[in-house]
Parts: sequence; structure tokens; C-alpha cells
Amino acid sequence: MTRPLAVVDTADPLACLAALRDALDGEGPAVLFRGGGVNPVHTAPLSVEQRIALVVETSGTTGRPKRVALSADAVLASAAASESALGGPGQWLLALPVQYIAGSNVLARSLAGGTTPMPVPPGRLSADRVLEAVAAMDDPVRYTALVPAQLSRLVDEAEADDALRRALAGFSRILVGGQATPAPLVERATALGWHLTRTYGSSETCGGVVYDGRAIGQAEVRIIDGRVELGGPTLAEYYLDDPERTAATFVEHDGARWYRTDDAGELENGVLRVTGRIDDTIVTGGLKVRLGDVERIVREQPGLADAVVVAGHHPEWGEVPVVVTSARPELDALRRAVGAVLPPEARPDRVVTVDAVPLLPSGKPDRLAAARRANPGH
Repeated sequence: MTRPLAVVDTADPLACLAALRDALDGEGPAVLFRGGGVNPVHTAPLSVEQRIALVVETSGTTGRPKRVALSADAVLASAAASESALGGPGQWLLALPVQYIAGSNVLARSLAGGTTPMPVPPGRLSADRVLEAVAAMDDPVRYTALVPAQLSRLVDEAEADDALRRALAGFSRILVGGQATPAPLVERATALGWHLTRTYGSSETCGGVVYDGRAIGQAEVRIIDGRVELGGPTLAEYYLDDPERTAATFVEHDGARWYRTDDAGELENGVLRVTGRIDDTIVTGGLKVRLGDVERIVREQPGLADAVVVAGHHPEWGEVPVVVTSARPELDALRRAVGAVLPPEARPDRVVTVDAVPLLPSGKPDRLAAARRANPGH
């Protein structure tokens, strides 16, 4: 059996809330939220399988678009796991676009908890907009979800704006995910009295299923040949119209389904540590270097929370690590910091300073655009 798929404009988040409620209840069509900033993914199908409630479009960081089909059971399992991990329901400040899974999850958690989310007014996230939305919230238990770029912006403002500091210190929990959050940024936010939880997951797992390194709800984590794989009831059903990608990404073992991420990681005493991307290894002078390892060290340096490390062309070594950032760090200092932890070949070859590190609409770094900045003419 099938059901209609409705493409819903994200201009009115509360209308999206109602559409998602009907989709989860089975009273309305499945929904695909689409905003003006989304990378368009051709024309959506007119219908999907009956069990599908939500379709999430994403370009990822590689530029190849995909449409992730999530069942009502998966969406509700994700909301229940989050509520349990957080200690109960509360009112959510909606600071993320609802076309992305983190934004959709704020809607789903609100529905599950019987609360109404409070959207931040449209426009660039700022202290004034956040304070306006917080002032309209009426539940003493408050949550929000951010990506690191948003957190960095708010920390910068709150260090000079006590009203913003106090407002967000009153939140029971601030979830931060979508990409790795630099440790110095976490320390700065914690010093402001903010209660952070770093999350890990993706559209394919209906958002974060690992909080501060530990699986939540019925989620499971395993490492296979260095790759992080995630399992449990929140997994997507498939990619729409892409059976090959579905077969390569979702695998079965002993009757259980697993999502094969593109991340490398380690498990120690049940705590997951993501160490980088499976596909971010370059060969420089015949030696392998993982750019994620380099980037993690670079972003821990003062003022470099926005830095991205990409592969750069080199006439002698082939490929080399290149730092793309809006700051102007000293290359020698960066090379010393990286060289103190990693082999010599991992030291950055050069720094490319830009007005702003290019971002995807989701707030994640646009690594393809950053690589183009690092390699003009290639």
C-alpha cells in the first residue's frame, strides 16, 4: 500500500508541526519539508509506501543528493529515546530549519512531549532573535538543538551579552550535533553556565542516537573494520529511488539491520569516539594522512573553531593538508601543534584565509567549496 507524499513549505514551522503530526498519526500524507535554501532534488515522487511518514532531502558533504525515507515508528522511537535521555519532556526552541533532520526532530519531540516549539524569528541567528523567542516560551523545562557554527556564534555574543548568557543557561539541555564540536568551544559554552550534550547521528538514523558518546534508547553502536555502524529502531527504511545506495549503506547481520556510516571511530567501555571520515585519507609523498585527525587538532587551537582541513594539490608530494579558515593563524605554529601529535607528513602545507568558511544550508562546512578555495585553477 502507498500513501501520498506532500512537499511542505518550511516558511511556517507551526504548519510543518501540524503536517508532521498528521503524517505520524496516519491521518494525512507523508511529508517532505522543503525550504528555499535546500539543494533541490528534482521532483519528489507523488507517493511512498504506507509506513513512510517523513522524507528528508540532504546533499550531504559530497554534493550527491539523497532522499531518506523514515517510517512513523522510526520518528517516534527517536523522539522517545531523546526524551528518556534528557529526563523528560520540555518546550523546544526551534533554531534549525525543519527541512533538516535536527529541525524535524524538534517538531517530533514536541509532538511526543505534548508541547509547542518556539521558532526563532527568521534571519541570521543572533542574540536579539534568540532572546525574542525565549521570552515567548512558557514551559520551565527548555531544550534546544544547534549545530556547532550556531553555538560558536551564540557563545561569541553571550560572552559580551549577559542577557543571552542567562537565557541559555536556563535551558535544561542544549544539544549540539551535525559535526564534531571543538573542545575549546564546549569549554567556553560550559563556562557560560550552559548545559551541552554532544550528539551523533544522521538523517539515516533519524538524528542523534548517541549522546556524549553513549547510545540512547534502543540504539546500538559497533565498529566494523574501523567504520562506525549504527543499529536500532530509528533506522531509515531506504533511500527513495536509489536501491544501489540503499543496499550499500544498510546491511543485515544475524537478522539485524545496520547503517554503515562514513565515519571512522573507536569504542572504549561503551563510549564512542569518532576519529574522522573513512573517505578523508590522502596520500602525501607515499604516506597516508587522515585529514580528520589534522582538522581535530587545528580546530582546538585558539580562534580556529571554524577551520576546515582539505586536500591540496602539491607538485612534489601529490596531496597535502591545507587549512581553510576565516582567521589568520601562523602556519609555523599550526605545523608545530599538529607535528606534536601526528607524524611529520600530517603537518599543514599552507593556510588559505577566506572571508567566511563556506557552509551548506544545514550549517555544516561545505568541504567541496572549501577544497575549491584551497586549489584555485584545479
